[in-house]
Amino acid sequence: MKISRVGVDLAKNVFQLHGVDQHGETVLKRRLSREKWIRVLVNSAEPGCEIGMEACGGAHHWARLLMKQGFRVKLIPPQFVTPYVKSNKNDAKDAEAICEAMSRPTMHFVKAKTVEQQDIQATHRIRSELMCHRTAKANQIRGLVTEYGLVAPLQMASLRVAIPRWLEDAQNGLTDRFRTLLHGLWEDLLTLDQRIEILNKEIDCIAKNDPVAQRLQQLRGVGPLVATALIATVGNGDQFSKSRQMAASVGLTPRQHSSGGKDRLLGISKRGDAYLRSILIHGARAVVAQAKHKEDRLSRWVTGLAERRHPNVAAVALANKTVRMAWAVMNHDADYDPEFAVS
Repeated sequence: MKISRVGVDLAKNVFQLHGVDQHGETVLKRRLSREKWIRVLVNSAEPGCEIGMEACGGAHHWARLLMKQGFRVKLIPPQFVTPYVKSNKNDAKDAEAICEAMSRPTMHFVKAKTVEQQDIQATHRIRSELMCHRTAKANQIRGLVTEYGLVAPLQMASLRVAIPRWLEDAQNGLTDRFRTLLHGLWEDLLTLDQRIEILNKEIDCIAKNDPVAQRLQQLRGVGPLVATALIATVGNGDQFSKSRQMAASVGLTPRQHSSGGKDRLLGISKRGDAYLRSILIHGARAVVAQAKHKEDRLSRWVTGLAERRHPNVAAVALANKTVRMAWAVMNHDADYDPEFAVS
């Protein structure tokens, strides 16, 4: 029988396949090793067959390989597969659930990332982790020097100035042993600063050479960091039919809990990429802070909203609007037009 679609449960070394024909009858059910499963799938299914996988670690790599073989690949968010798992959970049931979920006409799918997108995303992920390490290192220094009667400033720039002064001051009560330890911590902090600066330059270079990133930076509150993060996460946005879908995928639309014809909207859903959402909101906060000094339509709109509601609400609303405008810029290859910023 001709295989119509195949659900694949991914793992490190063991892959479970579940294939069905056009009538939904099971015609393939195999458990294969990492080295064999692609070859078996190519020999069992014809090009054009739909292959479904959960959007998990390694899924984008396998999706690219399968698409090169002529298959149509559908990546499904794991939370949308769970309702289709019948009875006890195991690899075979998971593959069957994926096969069933991918057949639903209203299912939401994830677009497979290109290698370039994953390179940009890796740059952002490493930078974000280094930022966390740097914050933790600074807090460790502050906590340790407090025990010696020294109060460290909160700002990172002020801390960088204070540490050399503490090391040079022979009258501040620091022992020789602790000075050696503090010097090591100071070198760790400088190393983290250097690595973060290298990644910042890399992100600036990507944004400078990418035409989509250049257009995105025309938006208020969008710099190289936000522009490249958007490209890494959503590509050109063509997987979304309208801008609100893209805003919802980032988690910037209200969460809903409605019943009996009564609509109840809650706070933002916080779905999708938390890192992208956070830097979008940080950029929007900067715009809200400066908007009161400007007279363009977008500034007047966000200033009026900030006066009626909390500034954080205005920042999130502006981030939502920024994502919608970003969708239009990316999907239509258009430049930002301030006249259509508020409509």
